[in-house]
Amino acid sequence: MAKKQPEAAAAVDPTGWMVDNDVANFLLLHQKEVLYMCMLGYTFLHGSKVFKAVPKTASVSYKLISMILACTGGGILVPIFLNKVPVPLANDAYPIAILTSFACHYYFPVVAEVMNLSPVVKSLVVVFYELVRAKVVLTFTLAASAAIAPTTFSFPLFGPIMCGTVAGCGGAFLPMNKGLDPITNGLQPPMSSAFVGSALVHLFLNTSLSDGVINAKEKAHLHLALLFITVGLVSAFNMKAAKVKKE
Repeated sequence: MAKKQPEAAAAVDPTGWMVDNDVANFLLLHQKEVLYMCMLGYTFLHGSKVFKAVPKTASVSYKLISMILACTGGGILVPIFLNKVPVPLANDAYPIAILTSFACHYYFPVVAEVMNLSPVVKSLVVVFYELVRAKVVLTFTLAASAAIAPTTFSFPLFGPIMCGTVAGCGGAFLPMNKGLDPITNGLQPPMSSAFVGSALVHLFLNTSLSDGVINAKEKAHLHLALLFITVGLVSAFNMKAAKVKKE
């Protein structure tokens, strides 16, 4: 009888600890319950910005539509670019989260005041917000990479990066009558982080940088989420370096 061939040893992942833990499972939104919780934080923070920006005398419908566009602007524009169904039509969880957050802001404005007064609550909401944004940017960067045919290079270069950038900050430009006003004074932190994050993820996953990396997509997602959380917290608490006065 022929001897049994020994089974090939499983590949050892020296960086597997990055994603093989409970913290990573939370940051990567693997559980639906965690995803829905973070979606509430995401829509609530958007709602806080919308209710501050719109006139107090604006109608309920104006405030609601403004909030929908702010929360899902990137999820509306990028699917249109890629000939797909916009996020608020394809995923019922987003409208539910938006309506819940809108009701909190409209009927219980004290909740937003508590968030602004408590650094702990504000930090949690920012973390939830950035985790959802990281997932959205990664999802649409990968979707654009799969949908756009390569031309000059072996993979589509600028298209996926632009789609990922718009996915992470598209709501800032909606409704369209805003034009380029949101970037009059330069890129806002969500815009610059979306661009840098989508560019790094796209180049990492489509070049030799990810050769031999096990679970490269999840590890890229993890680092993207950490980048967004860092930028979000720095922006939320205005932790910027003091300007040096010239003598």
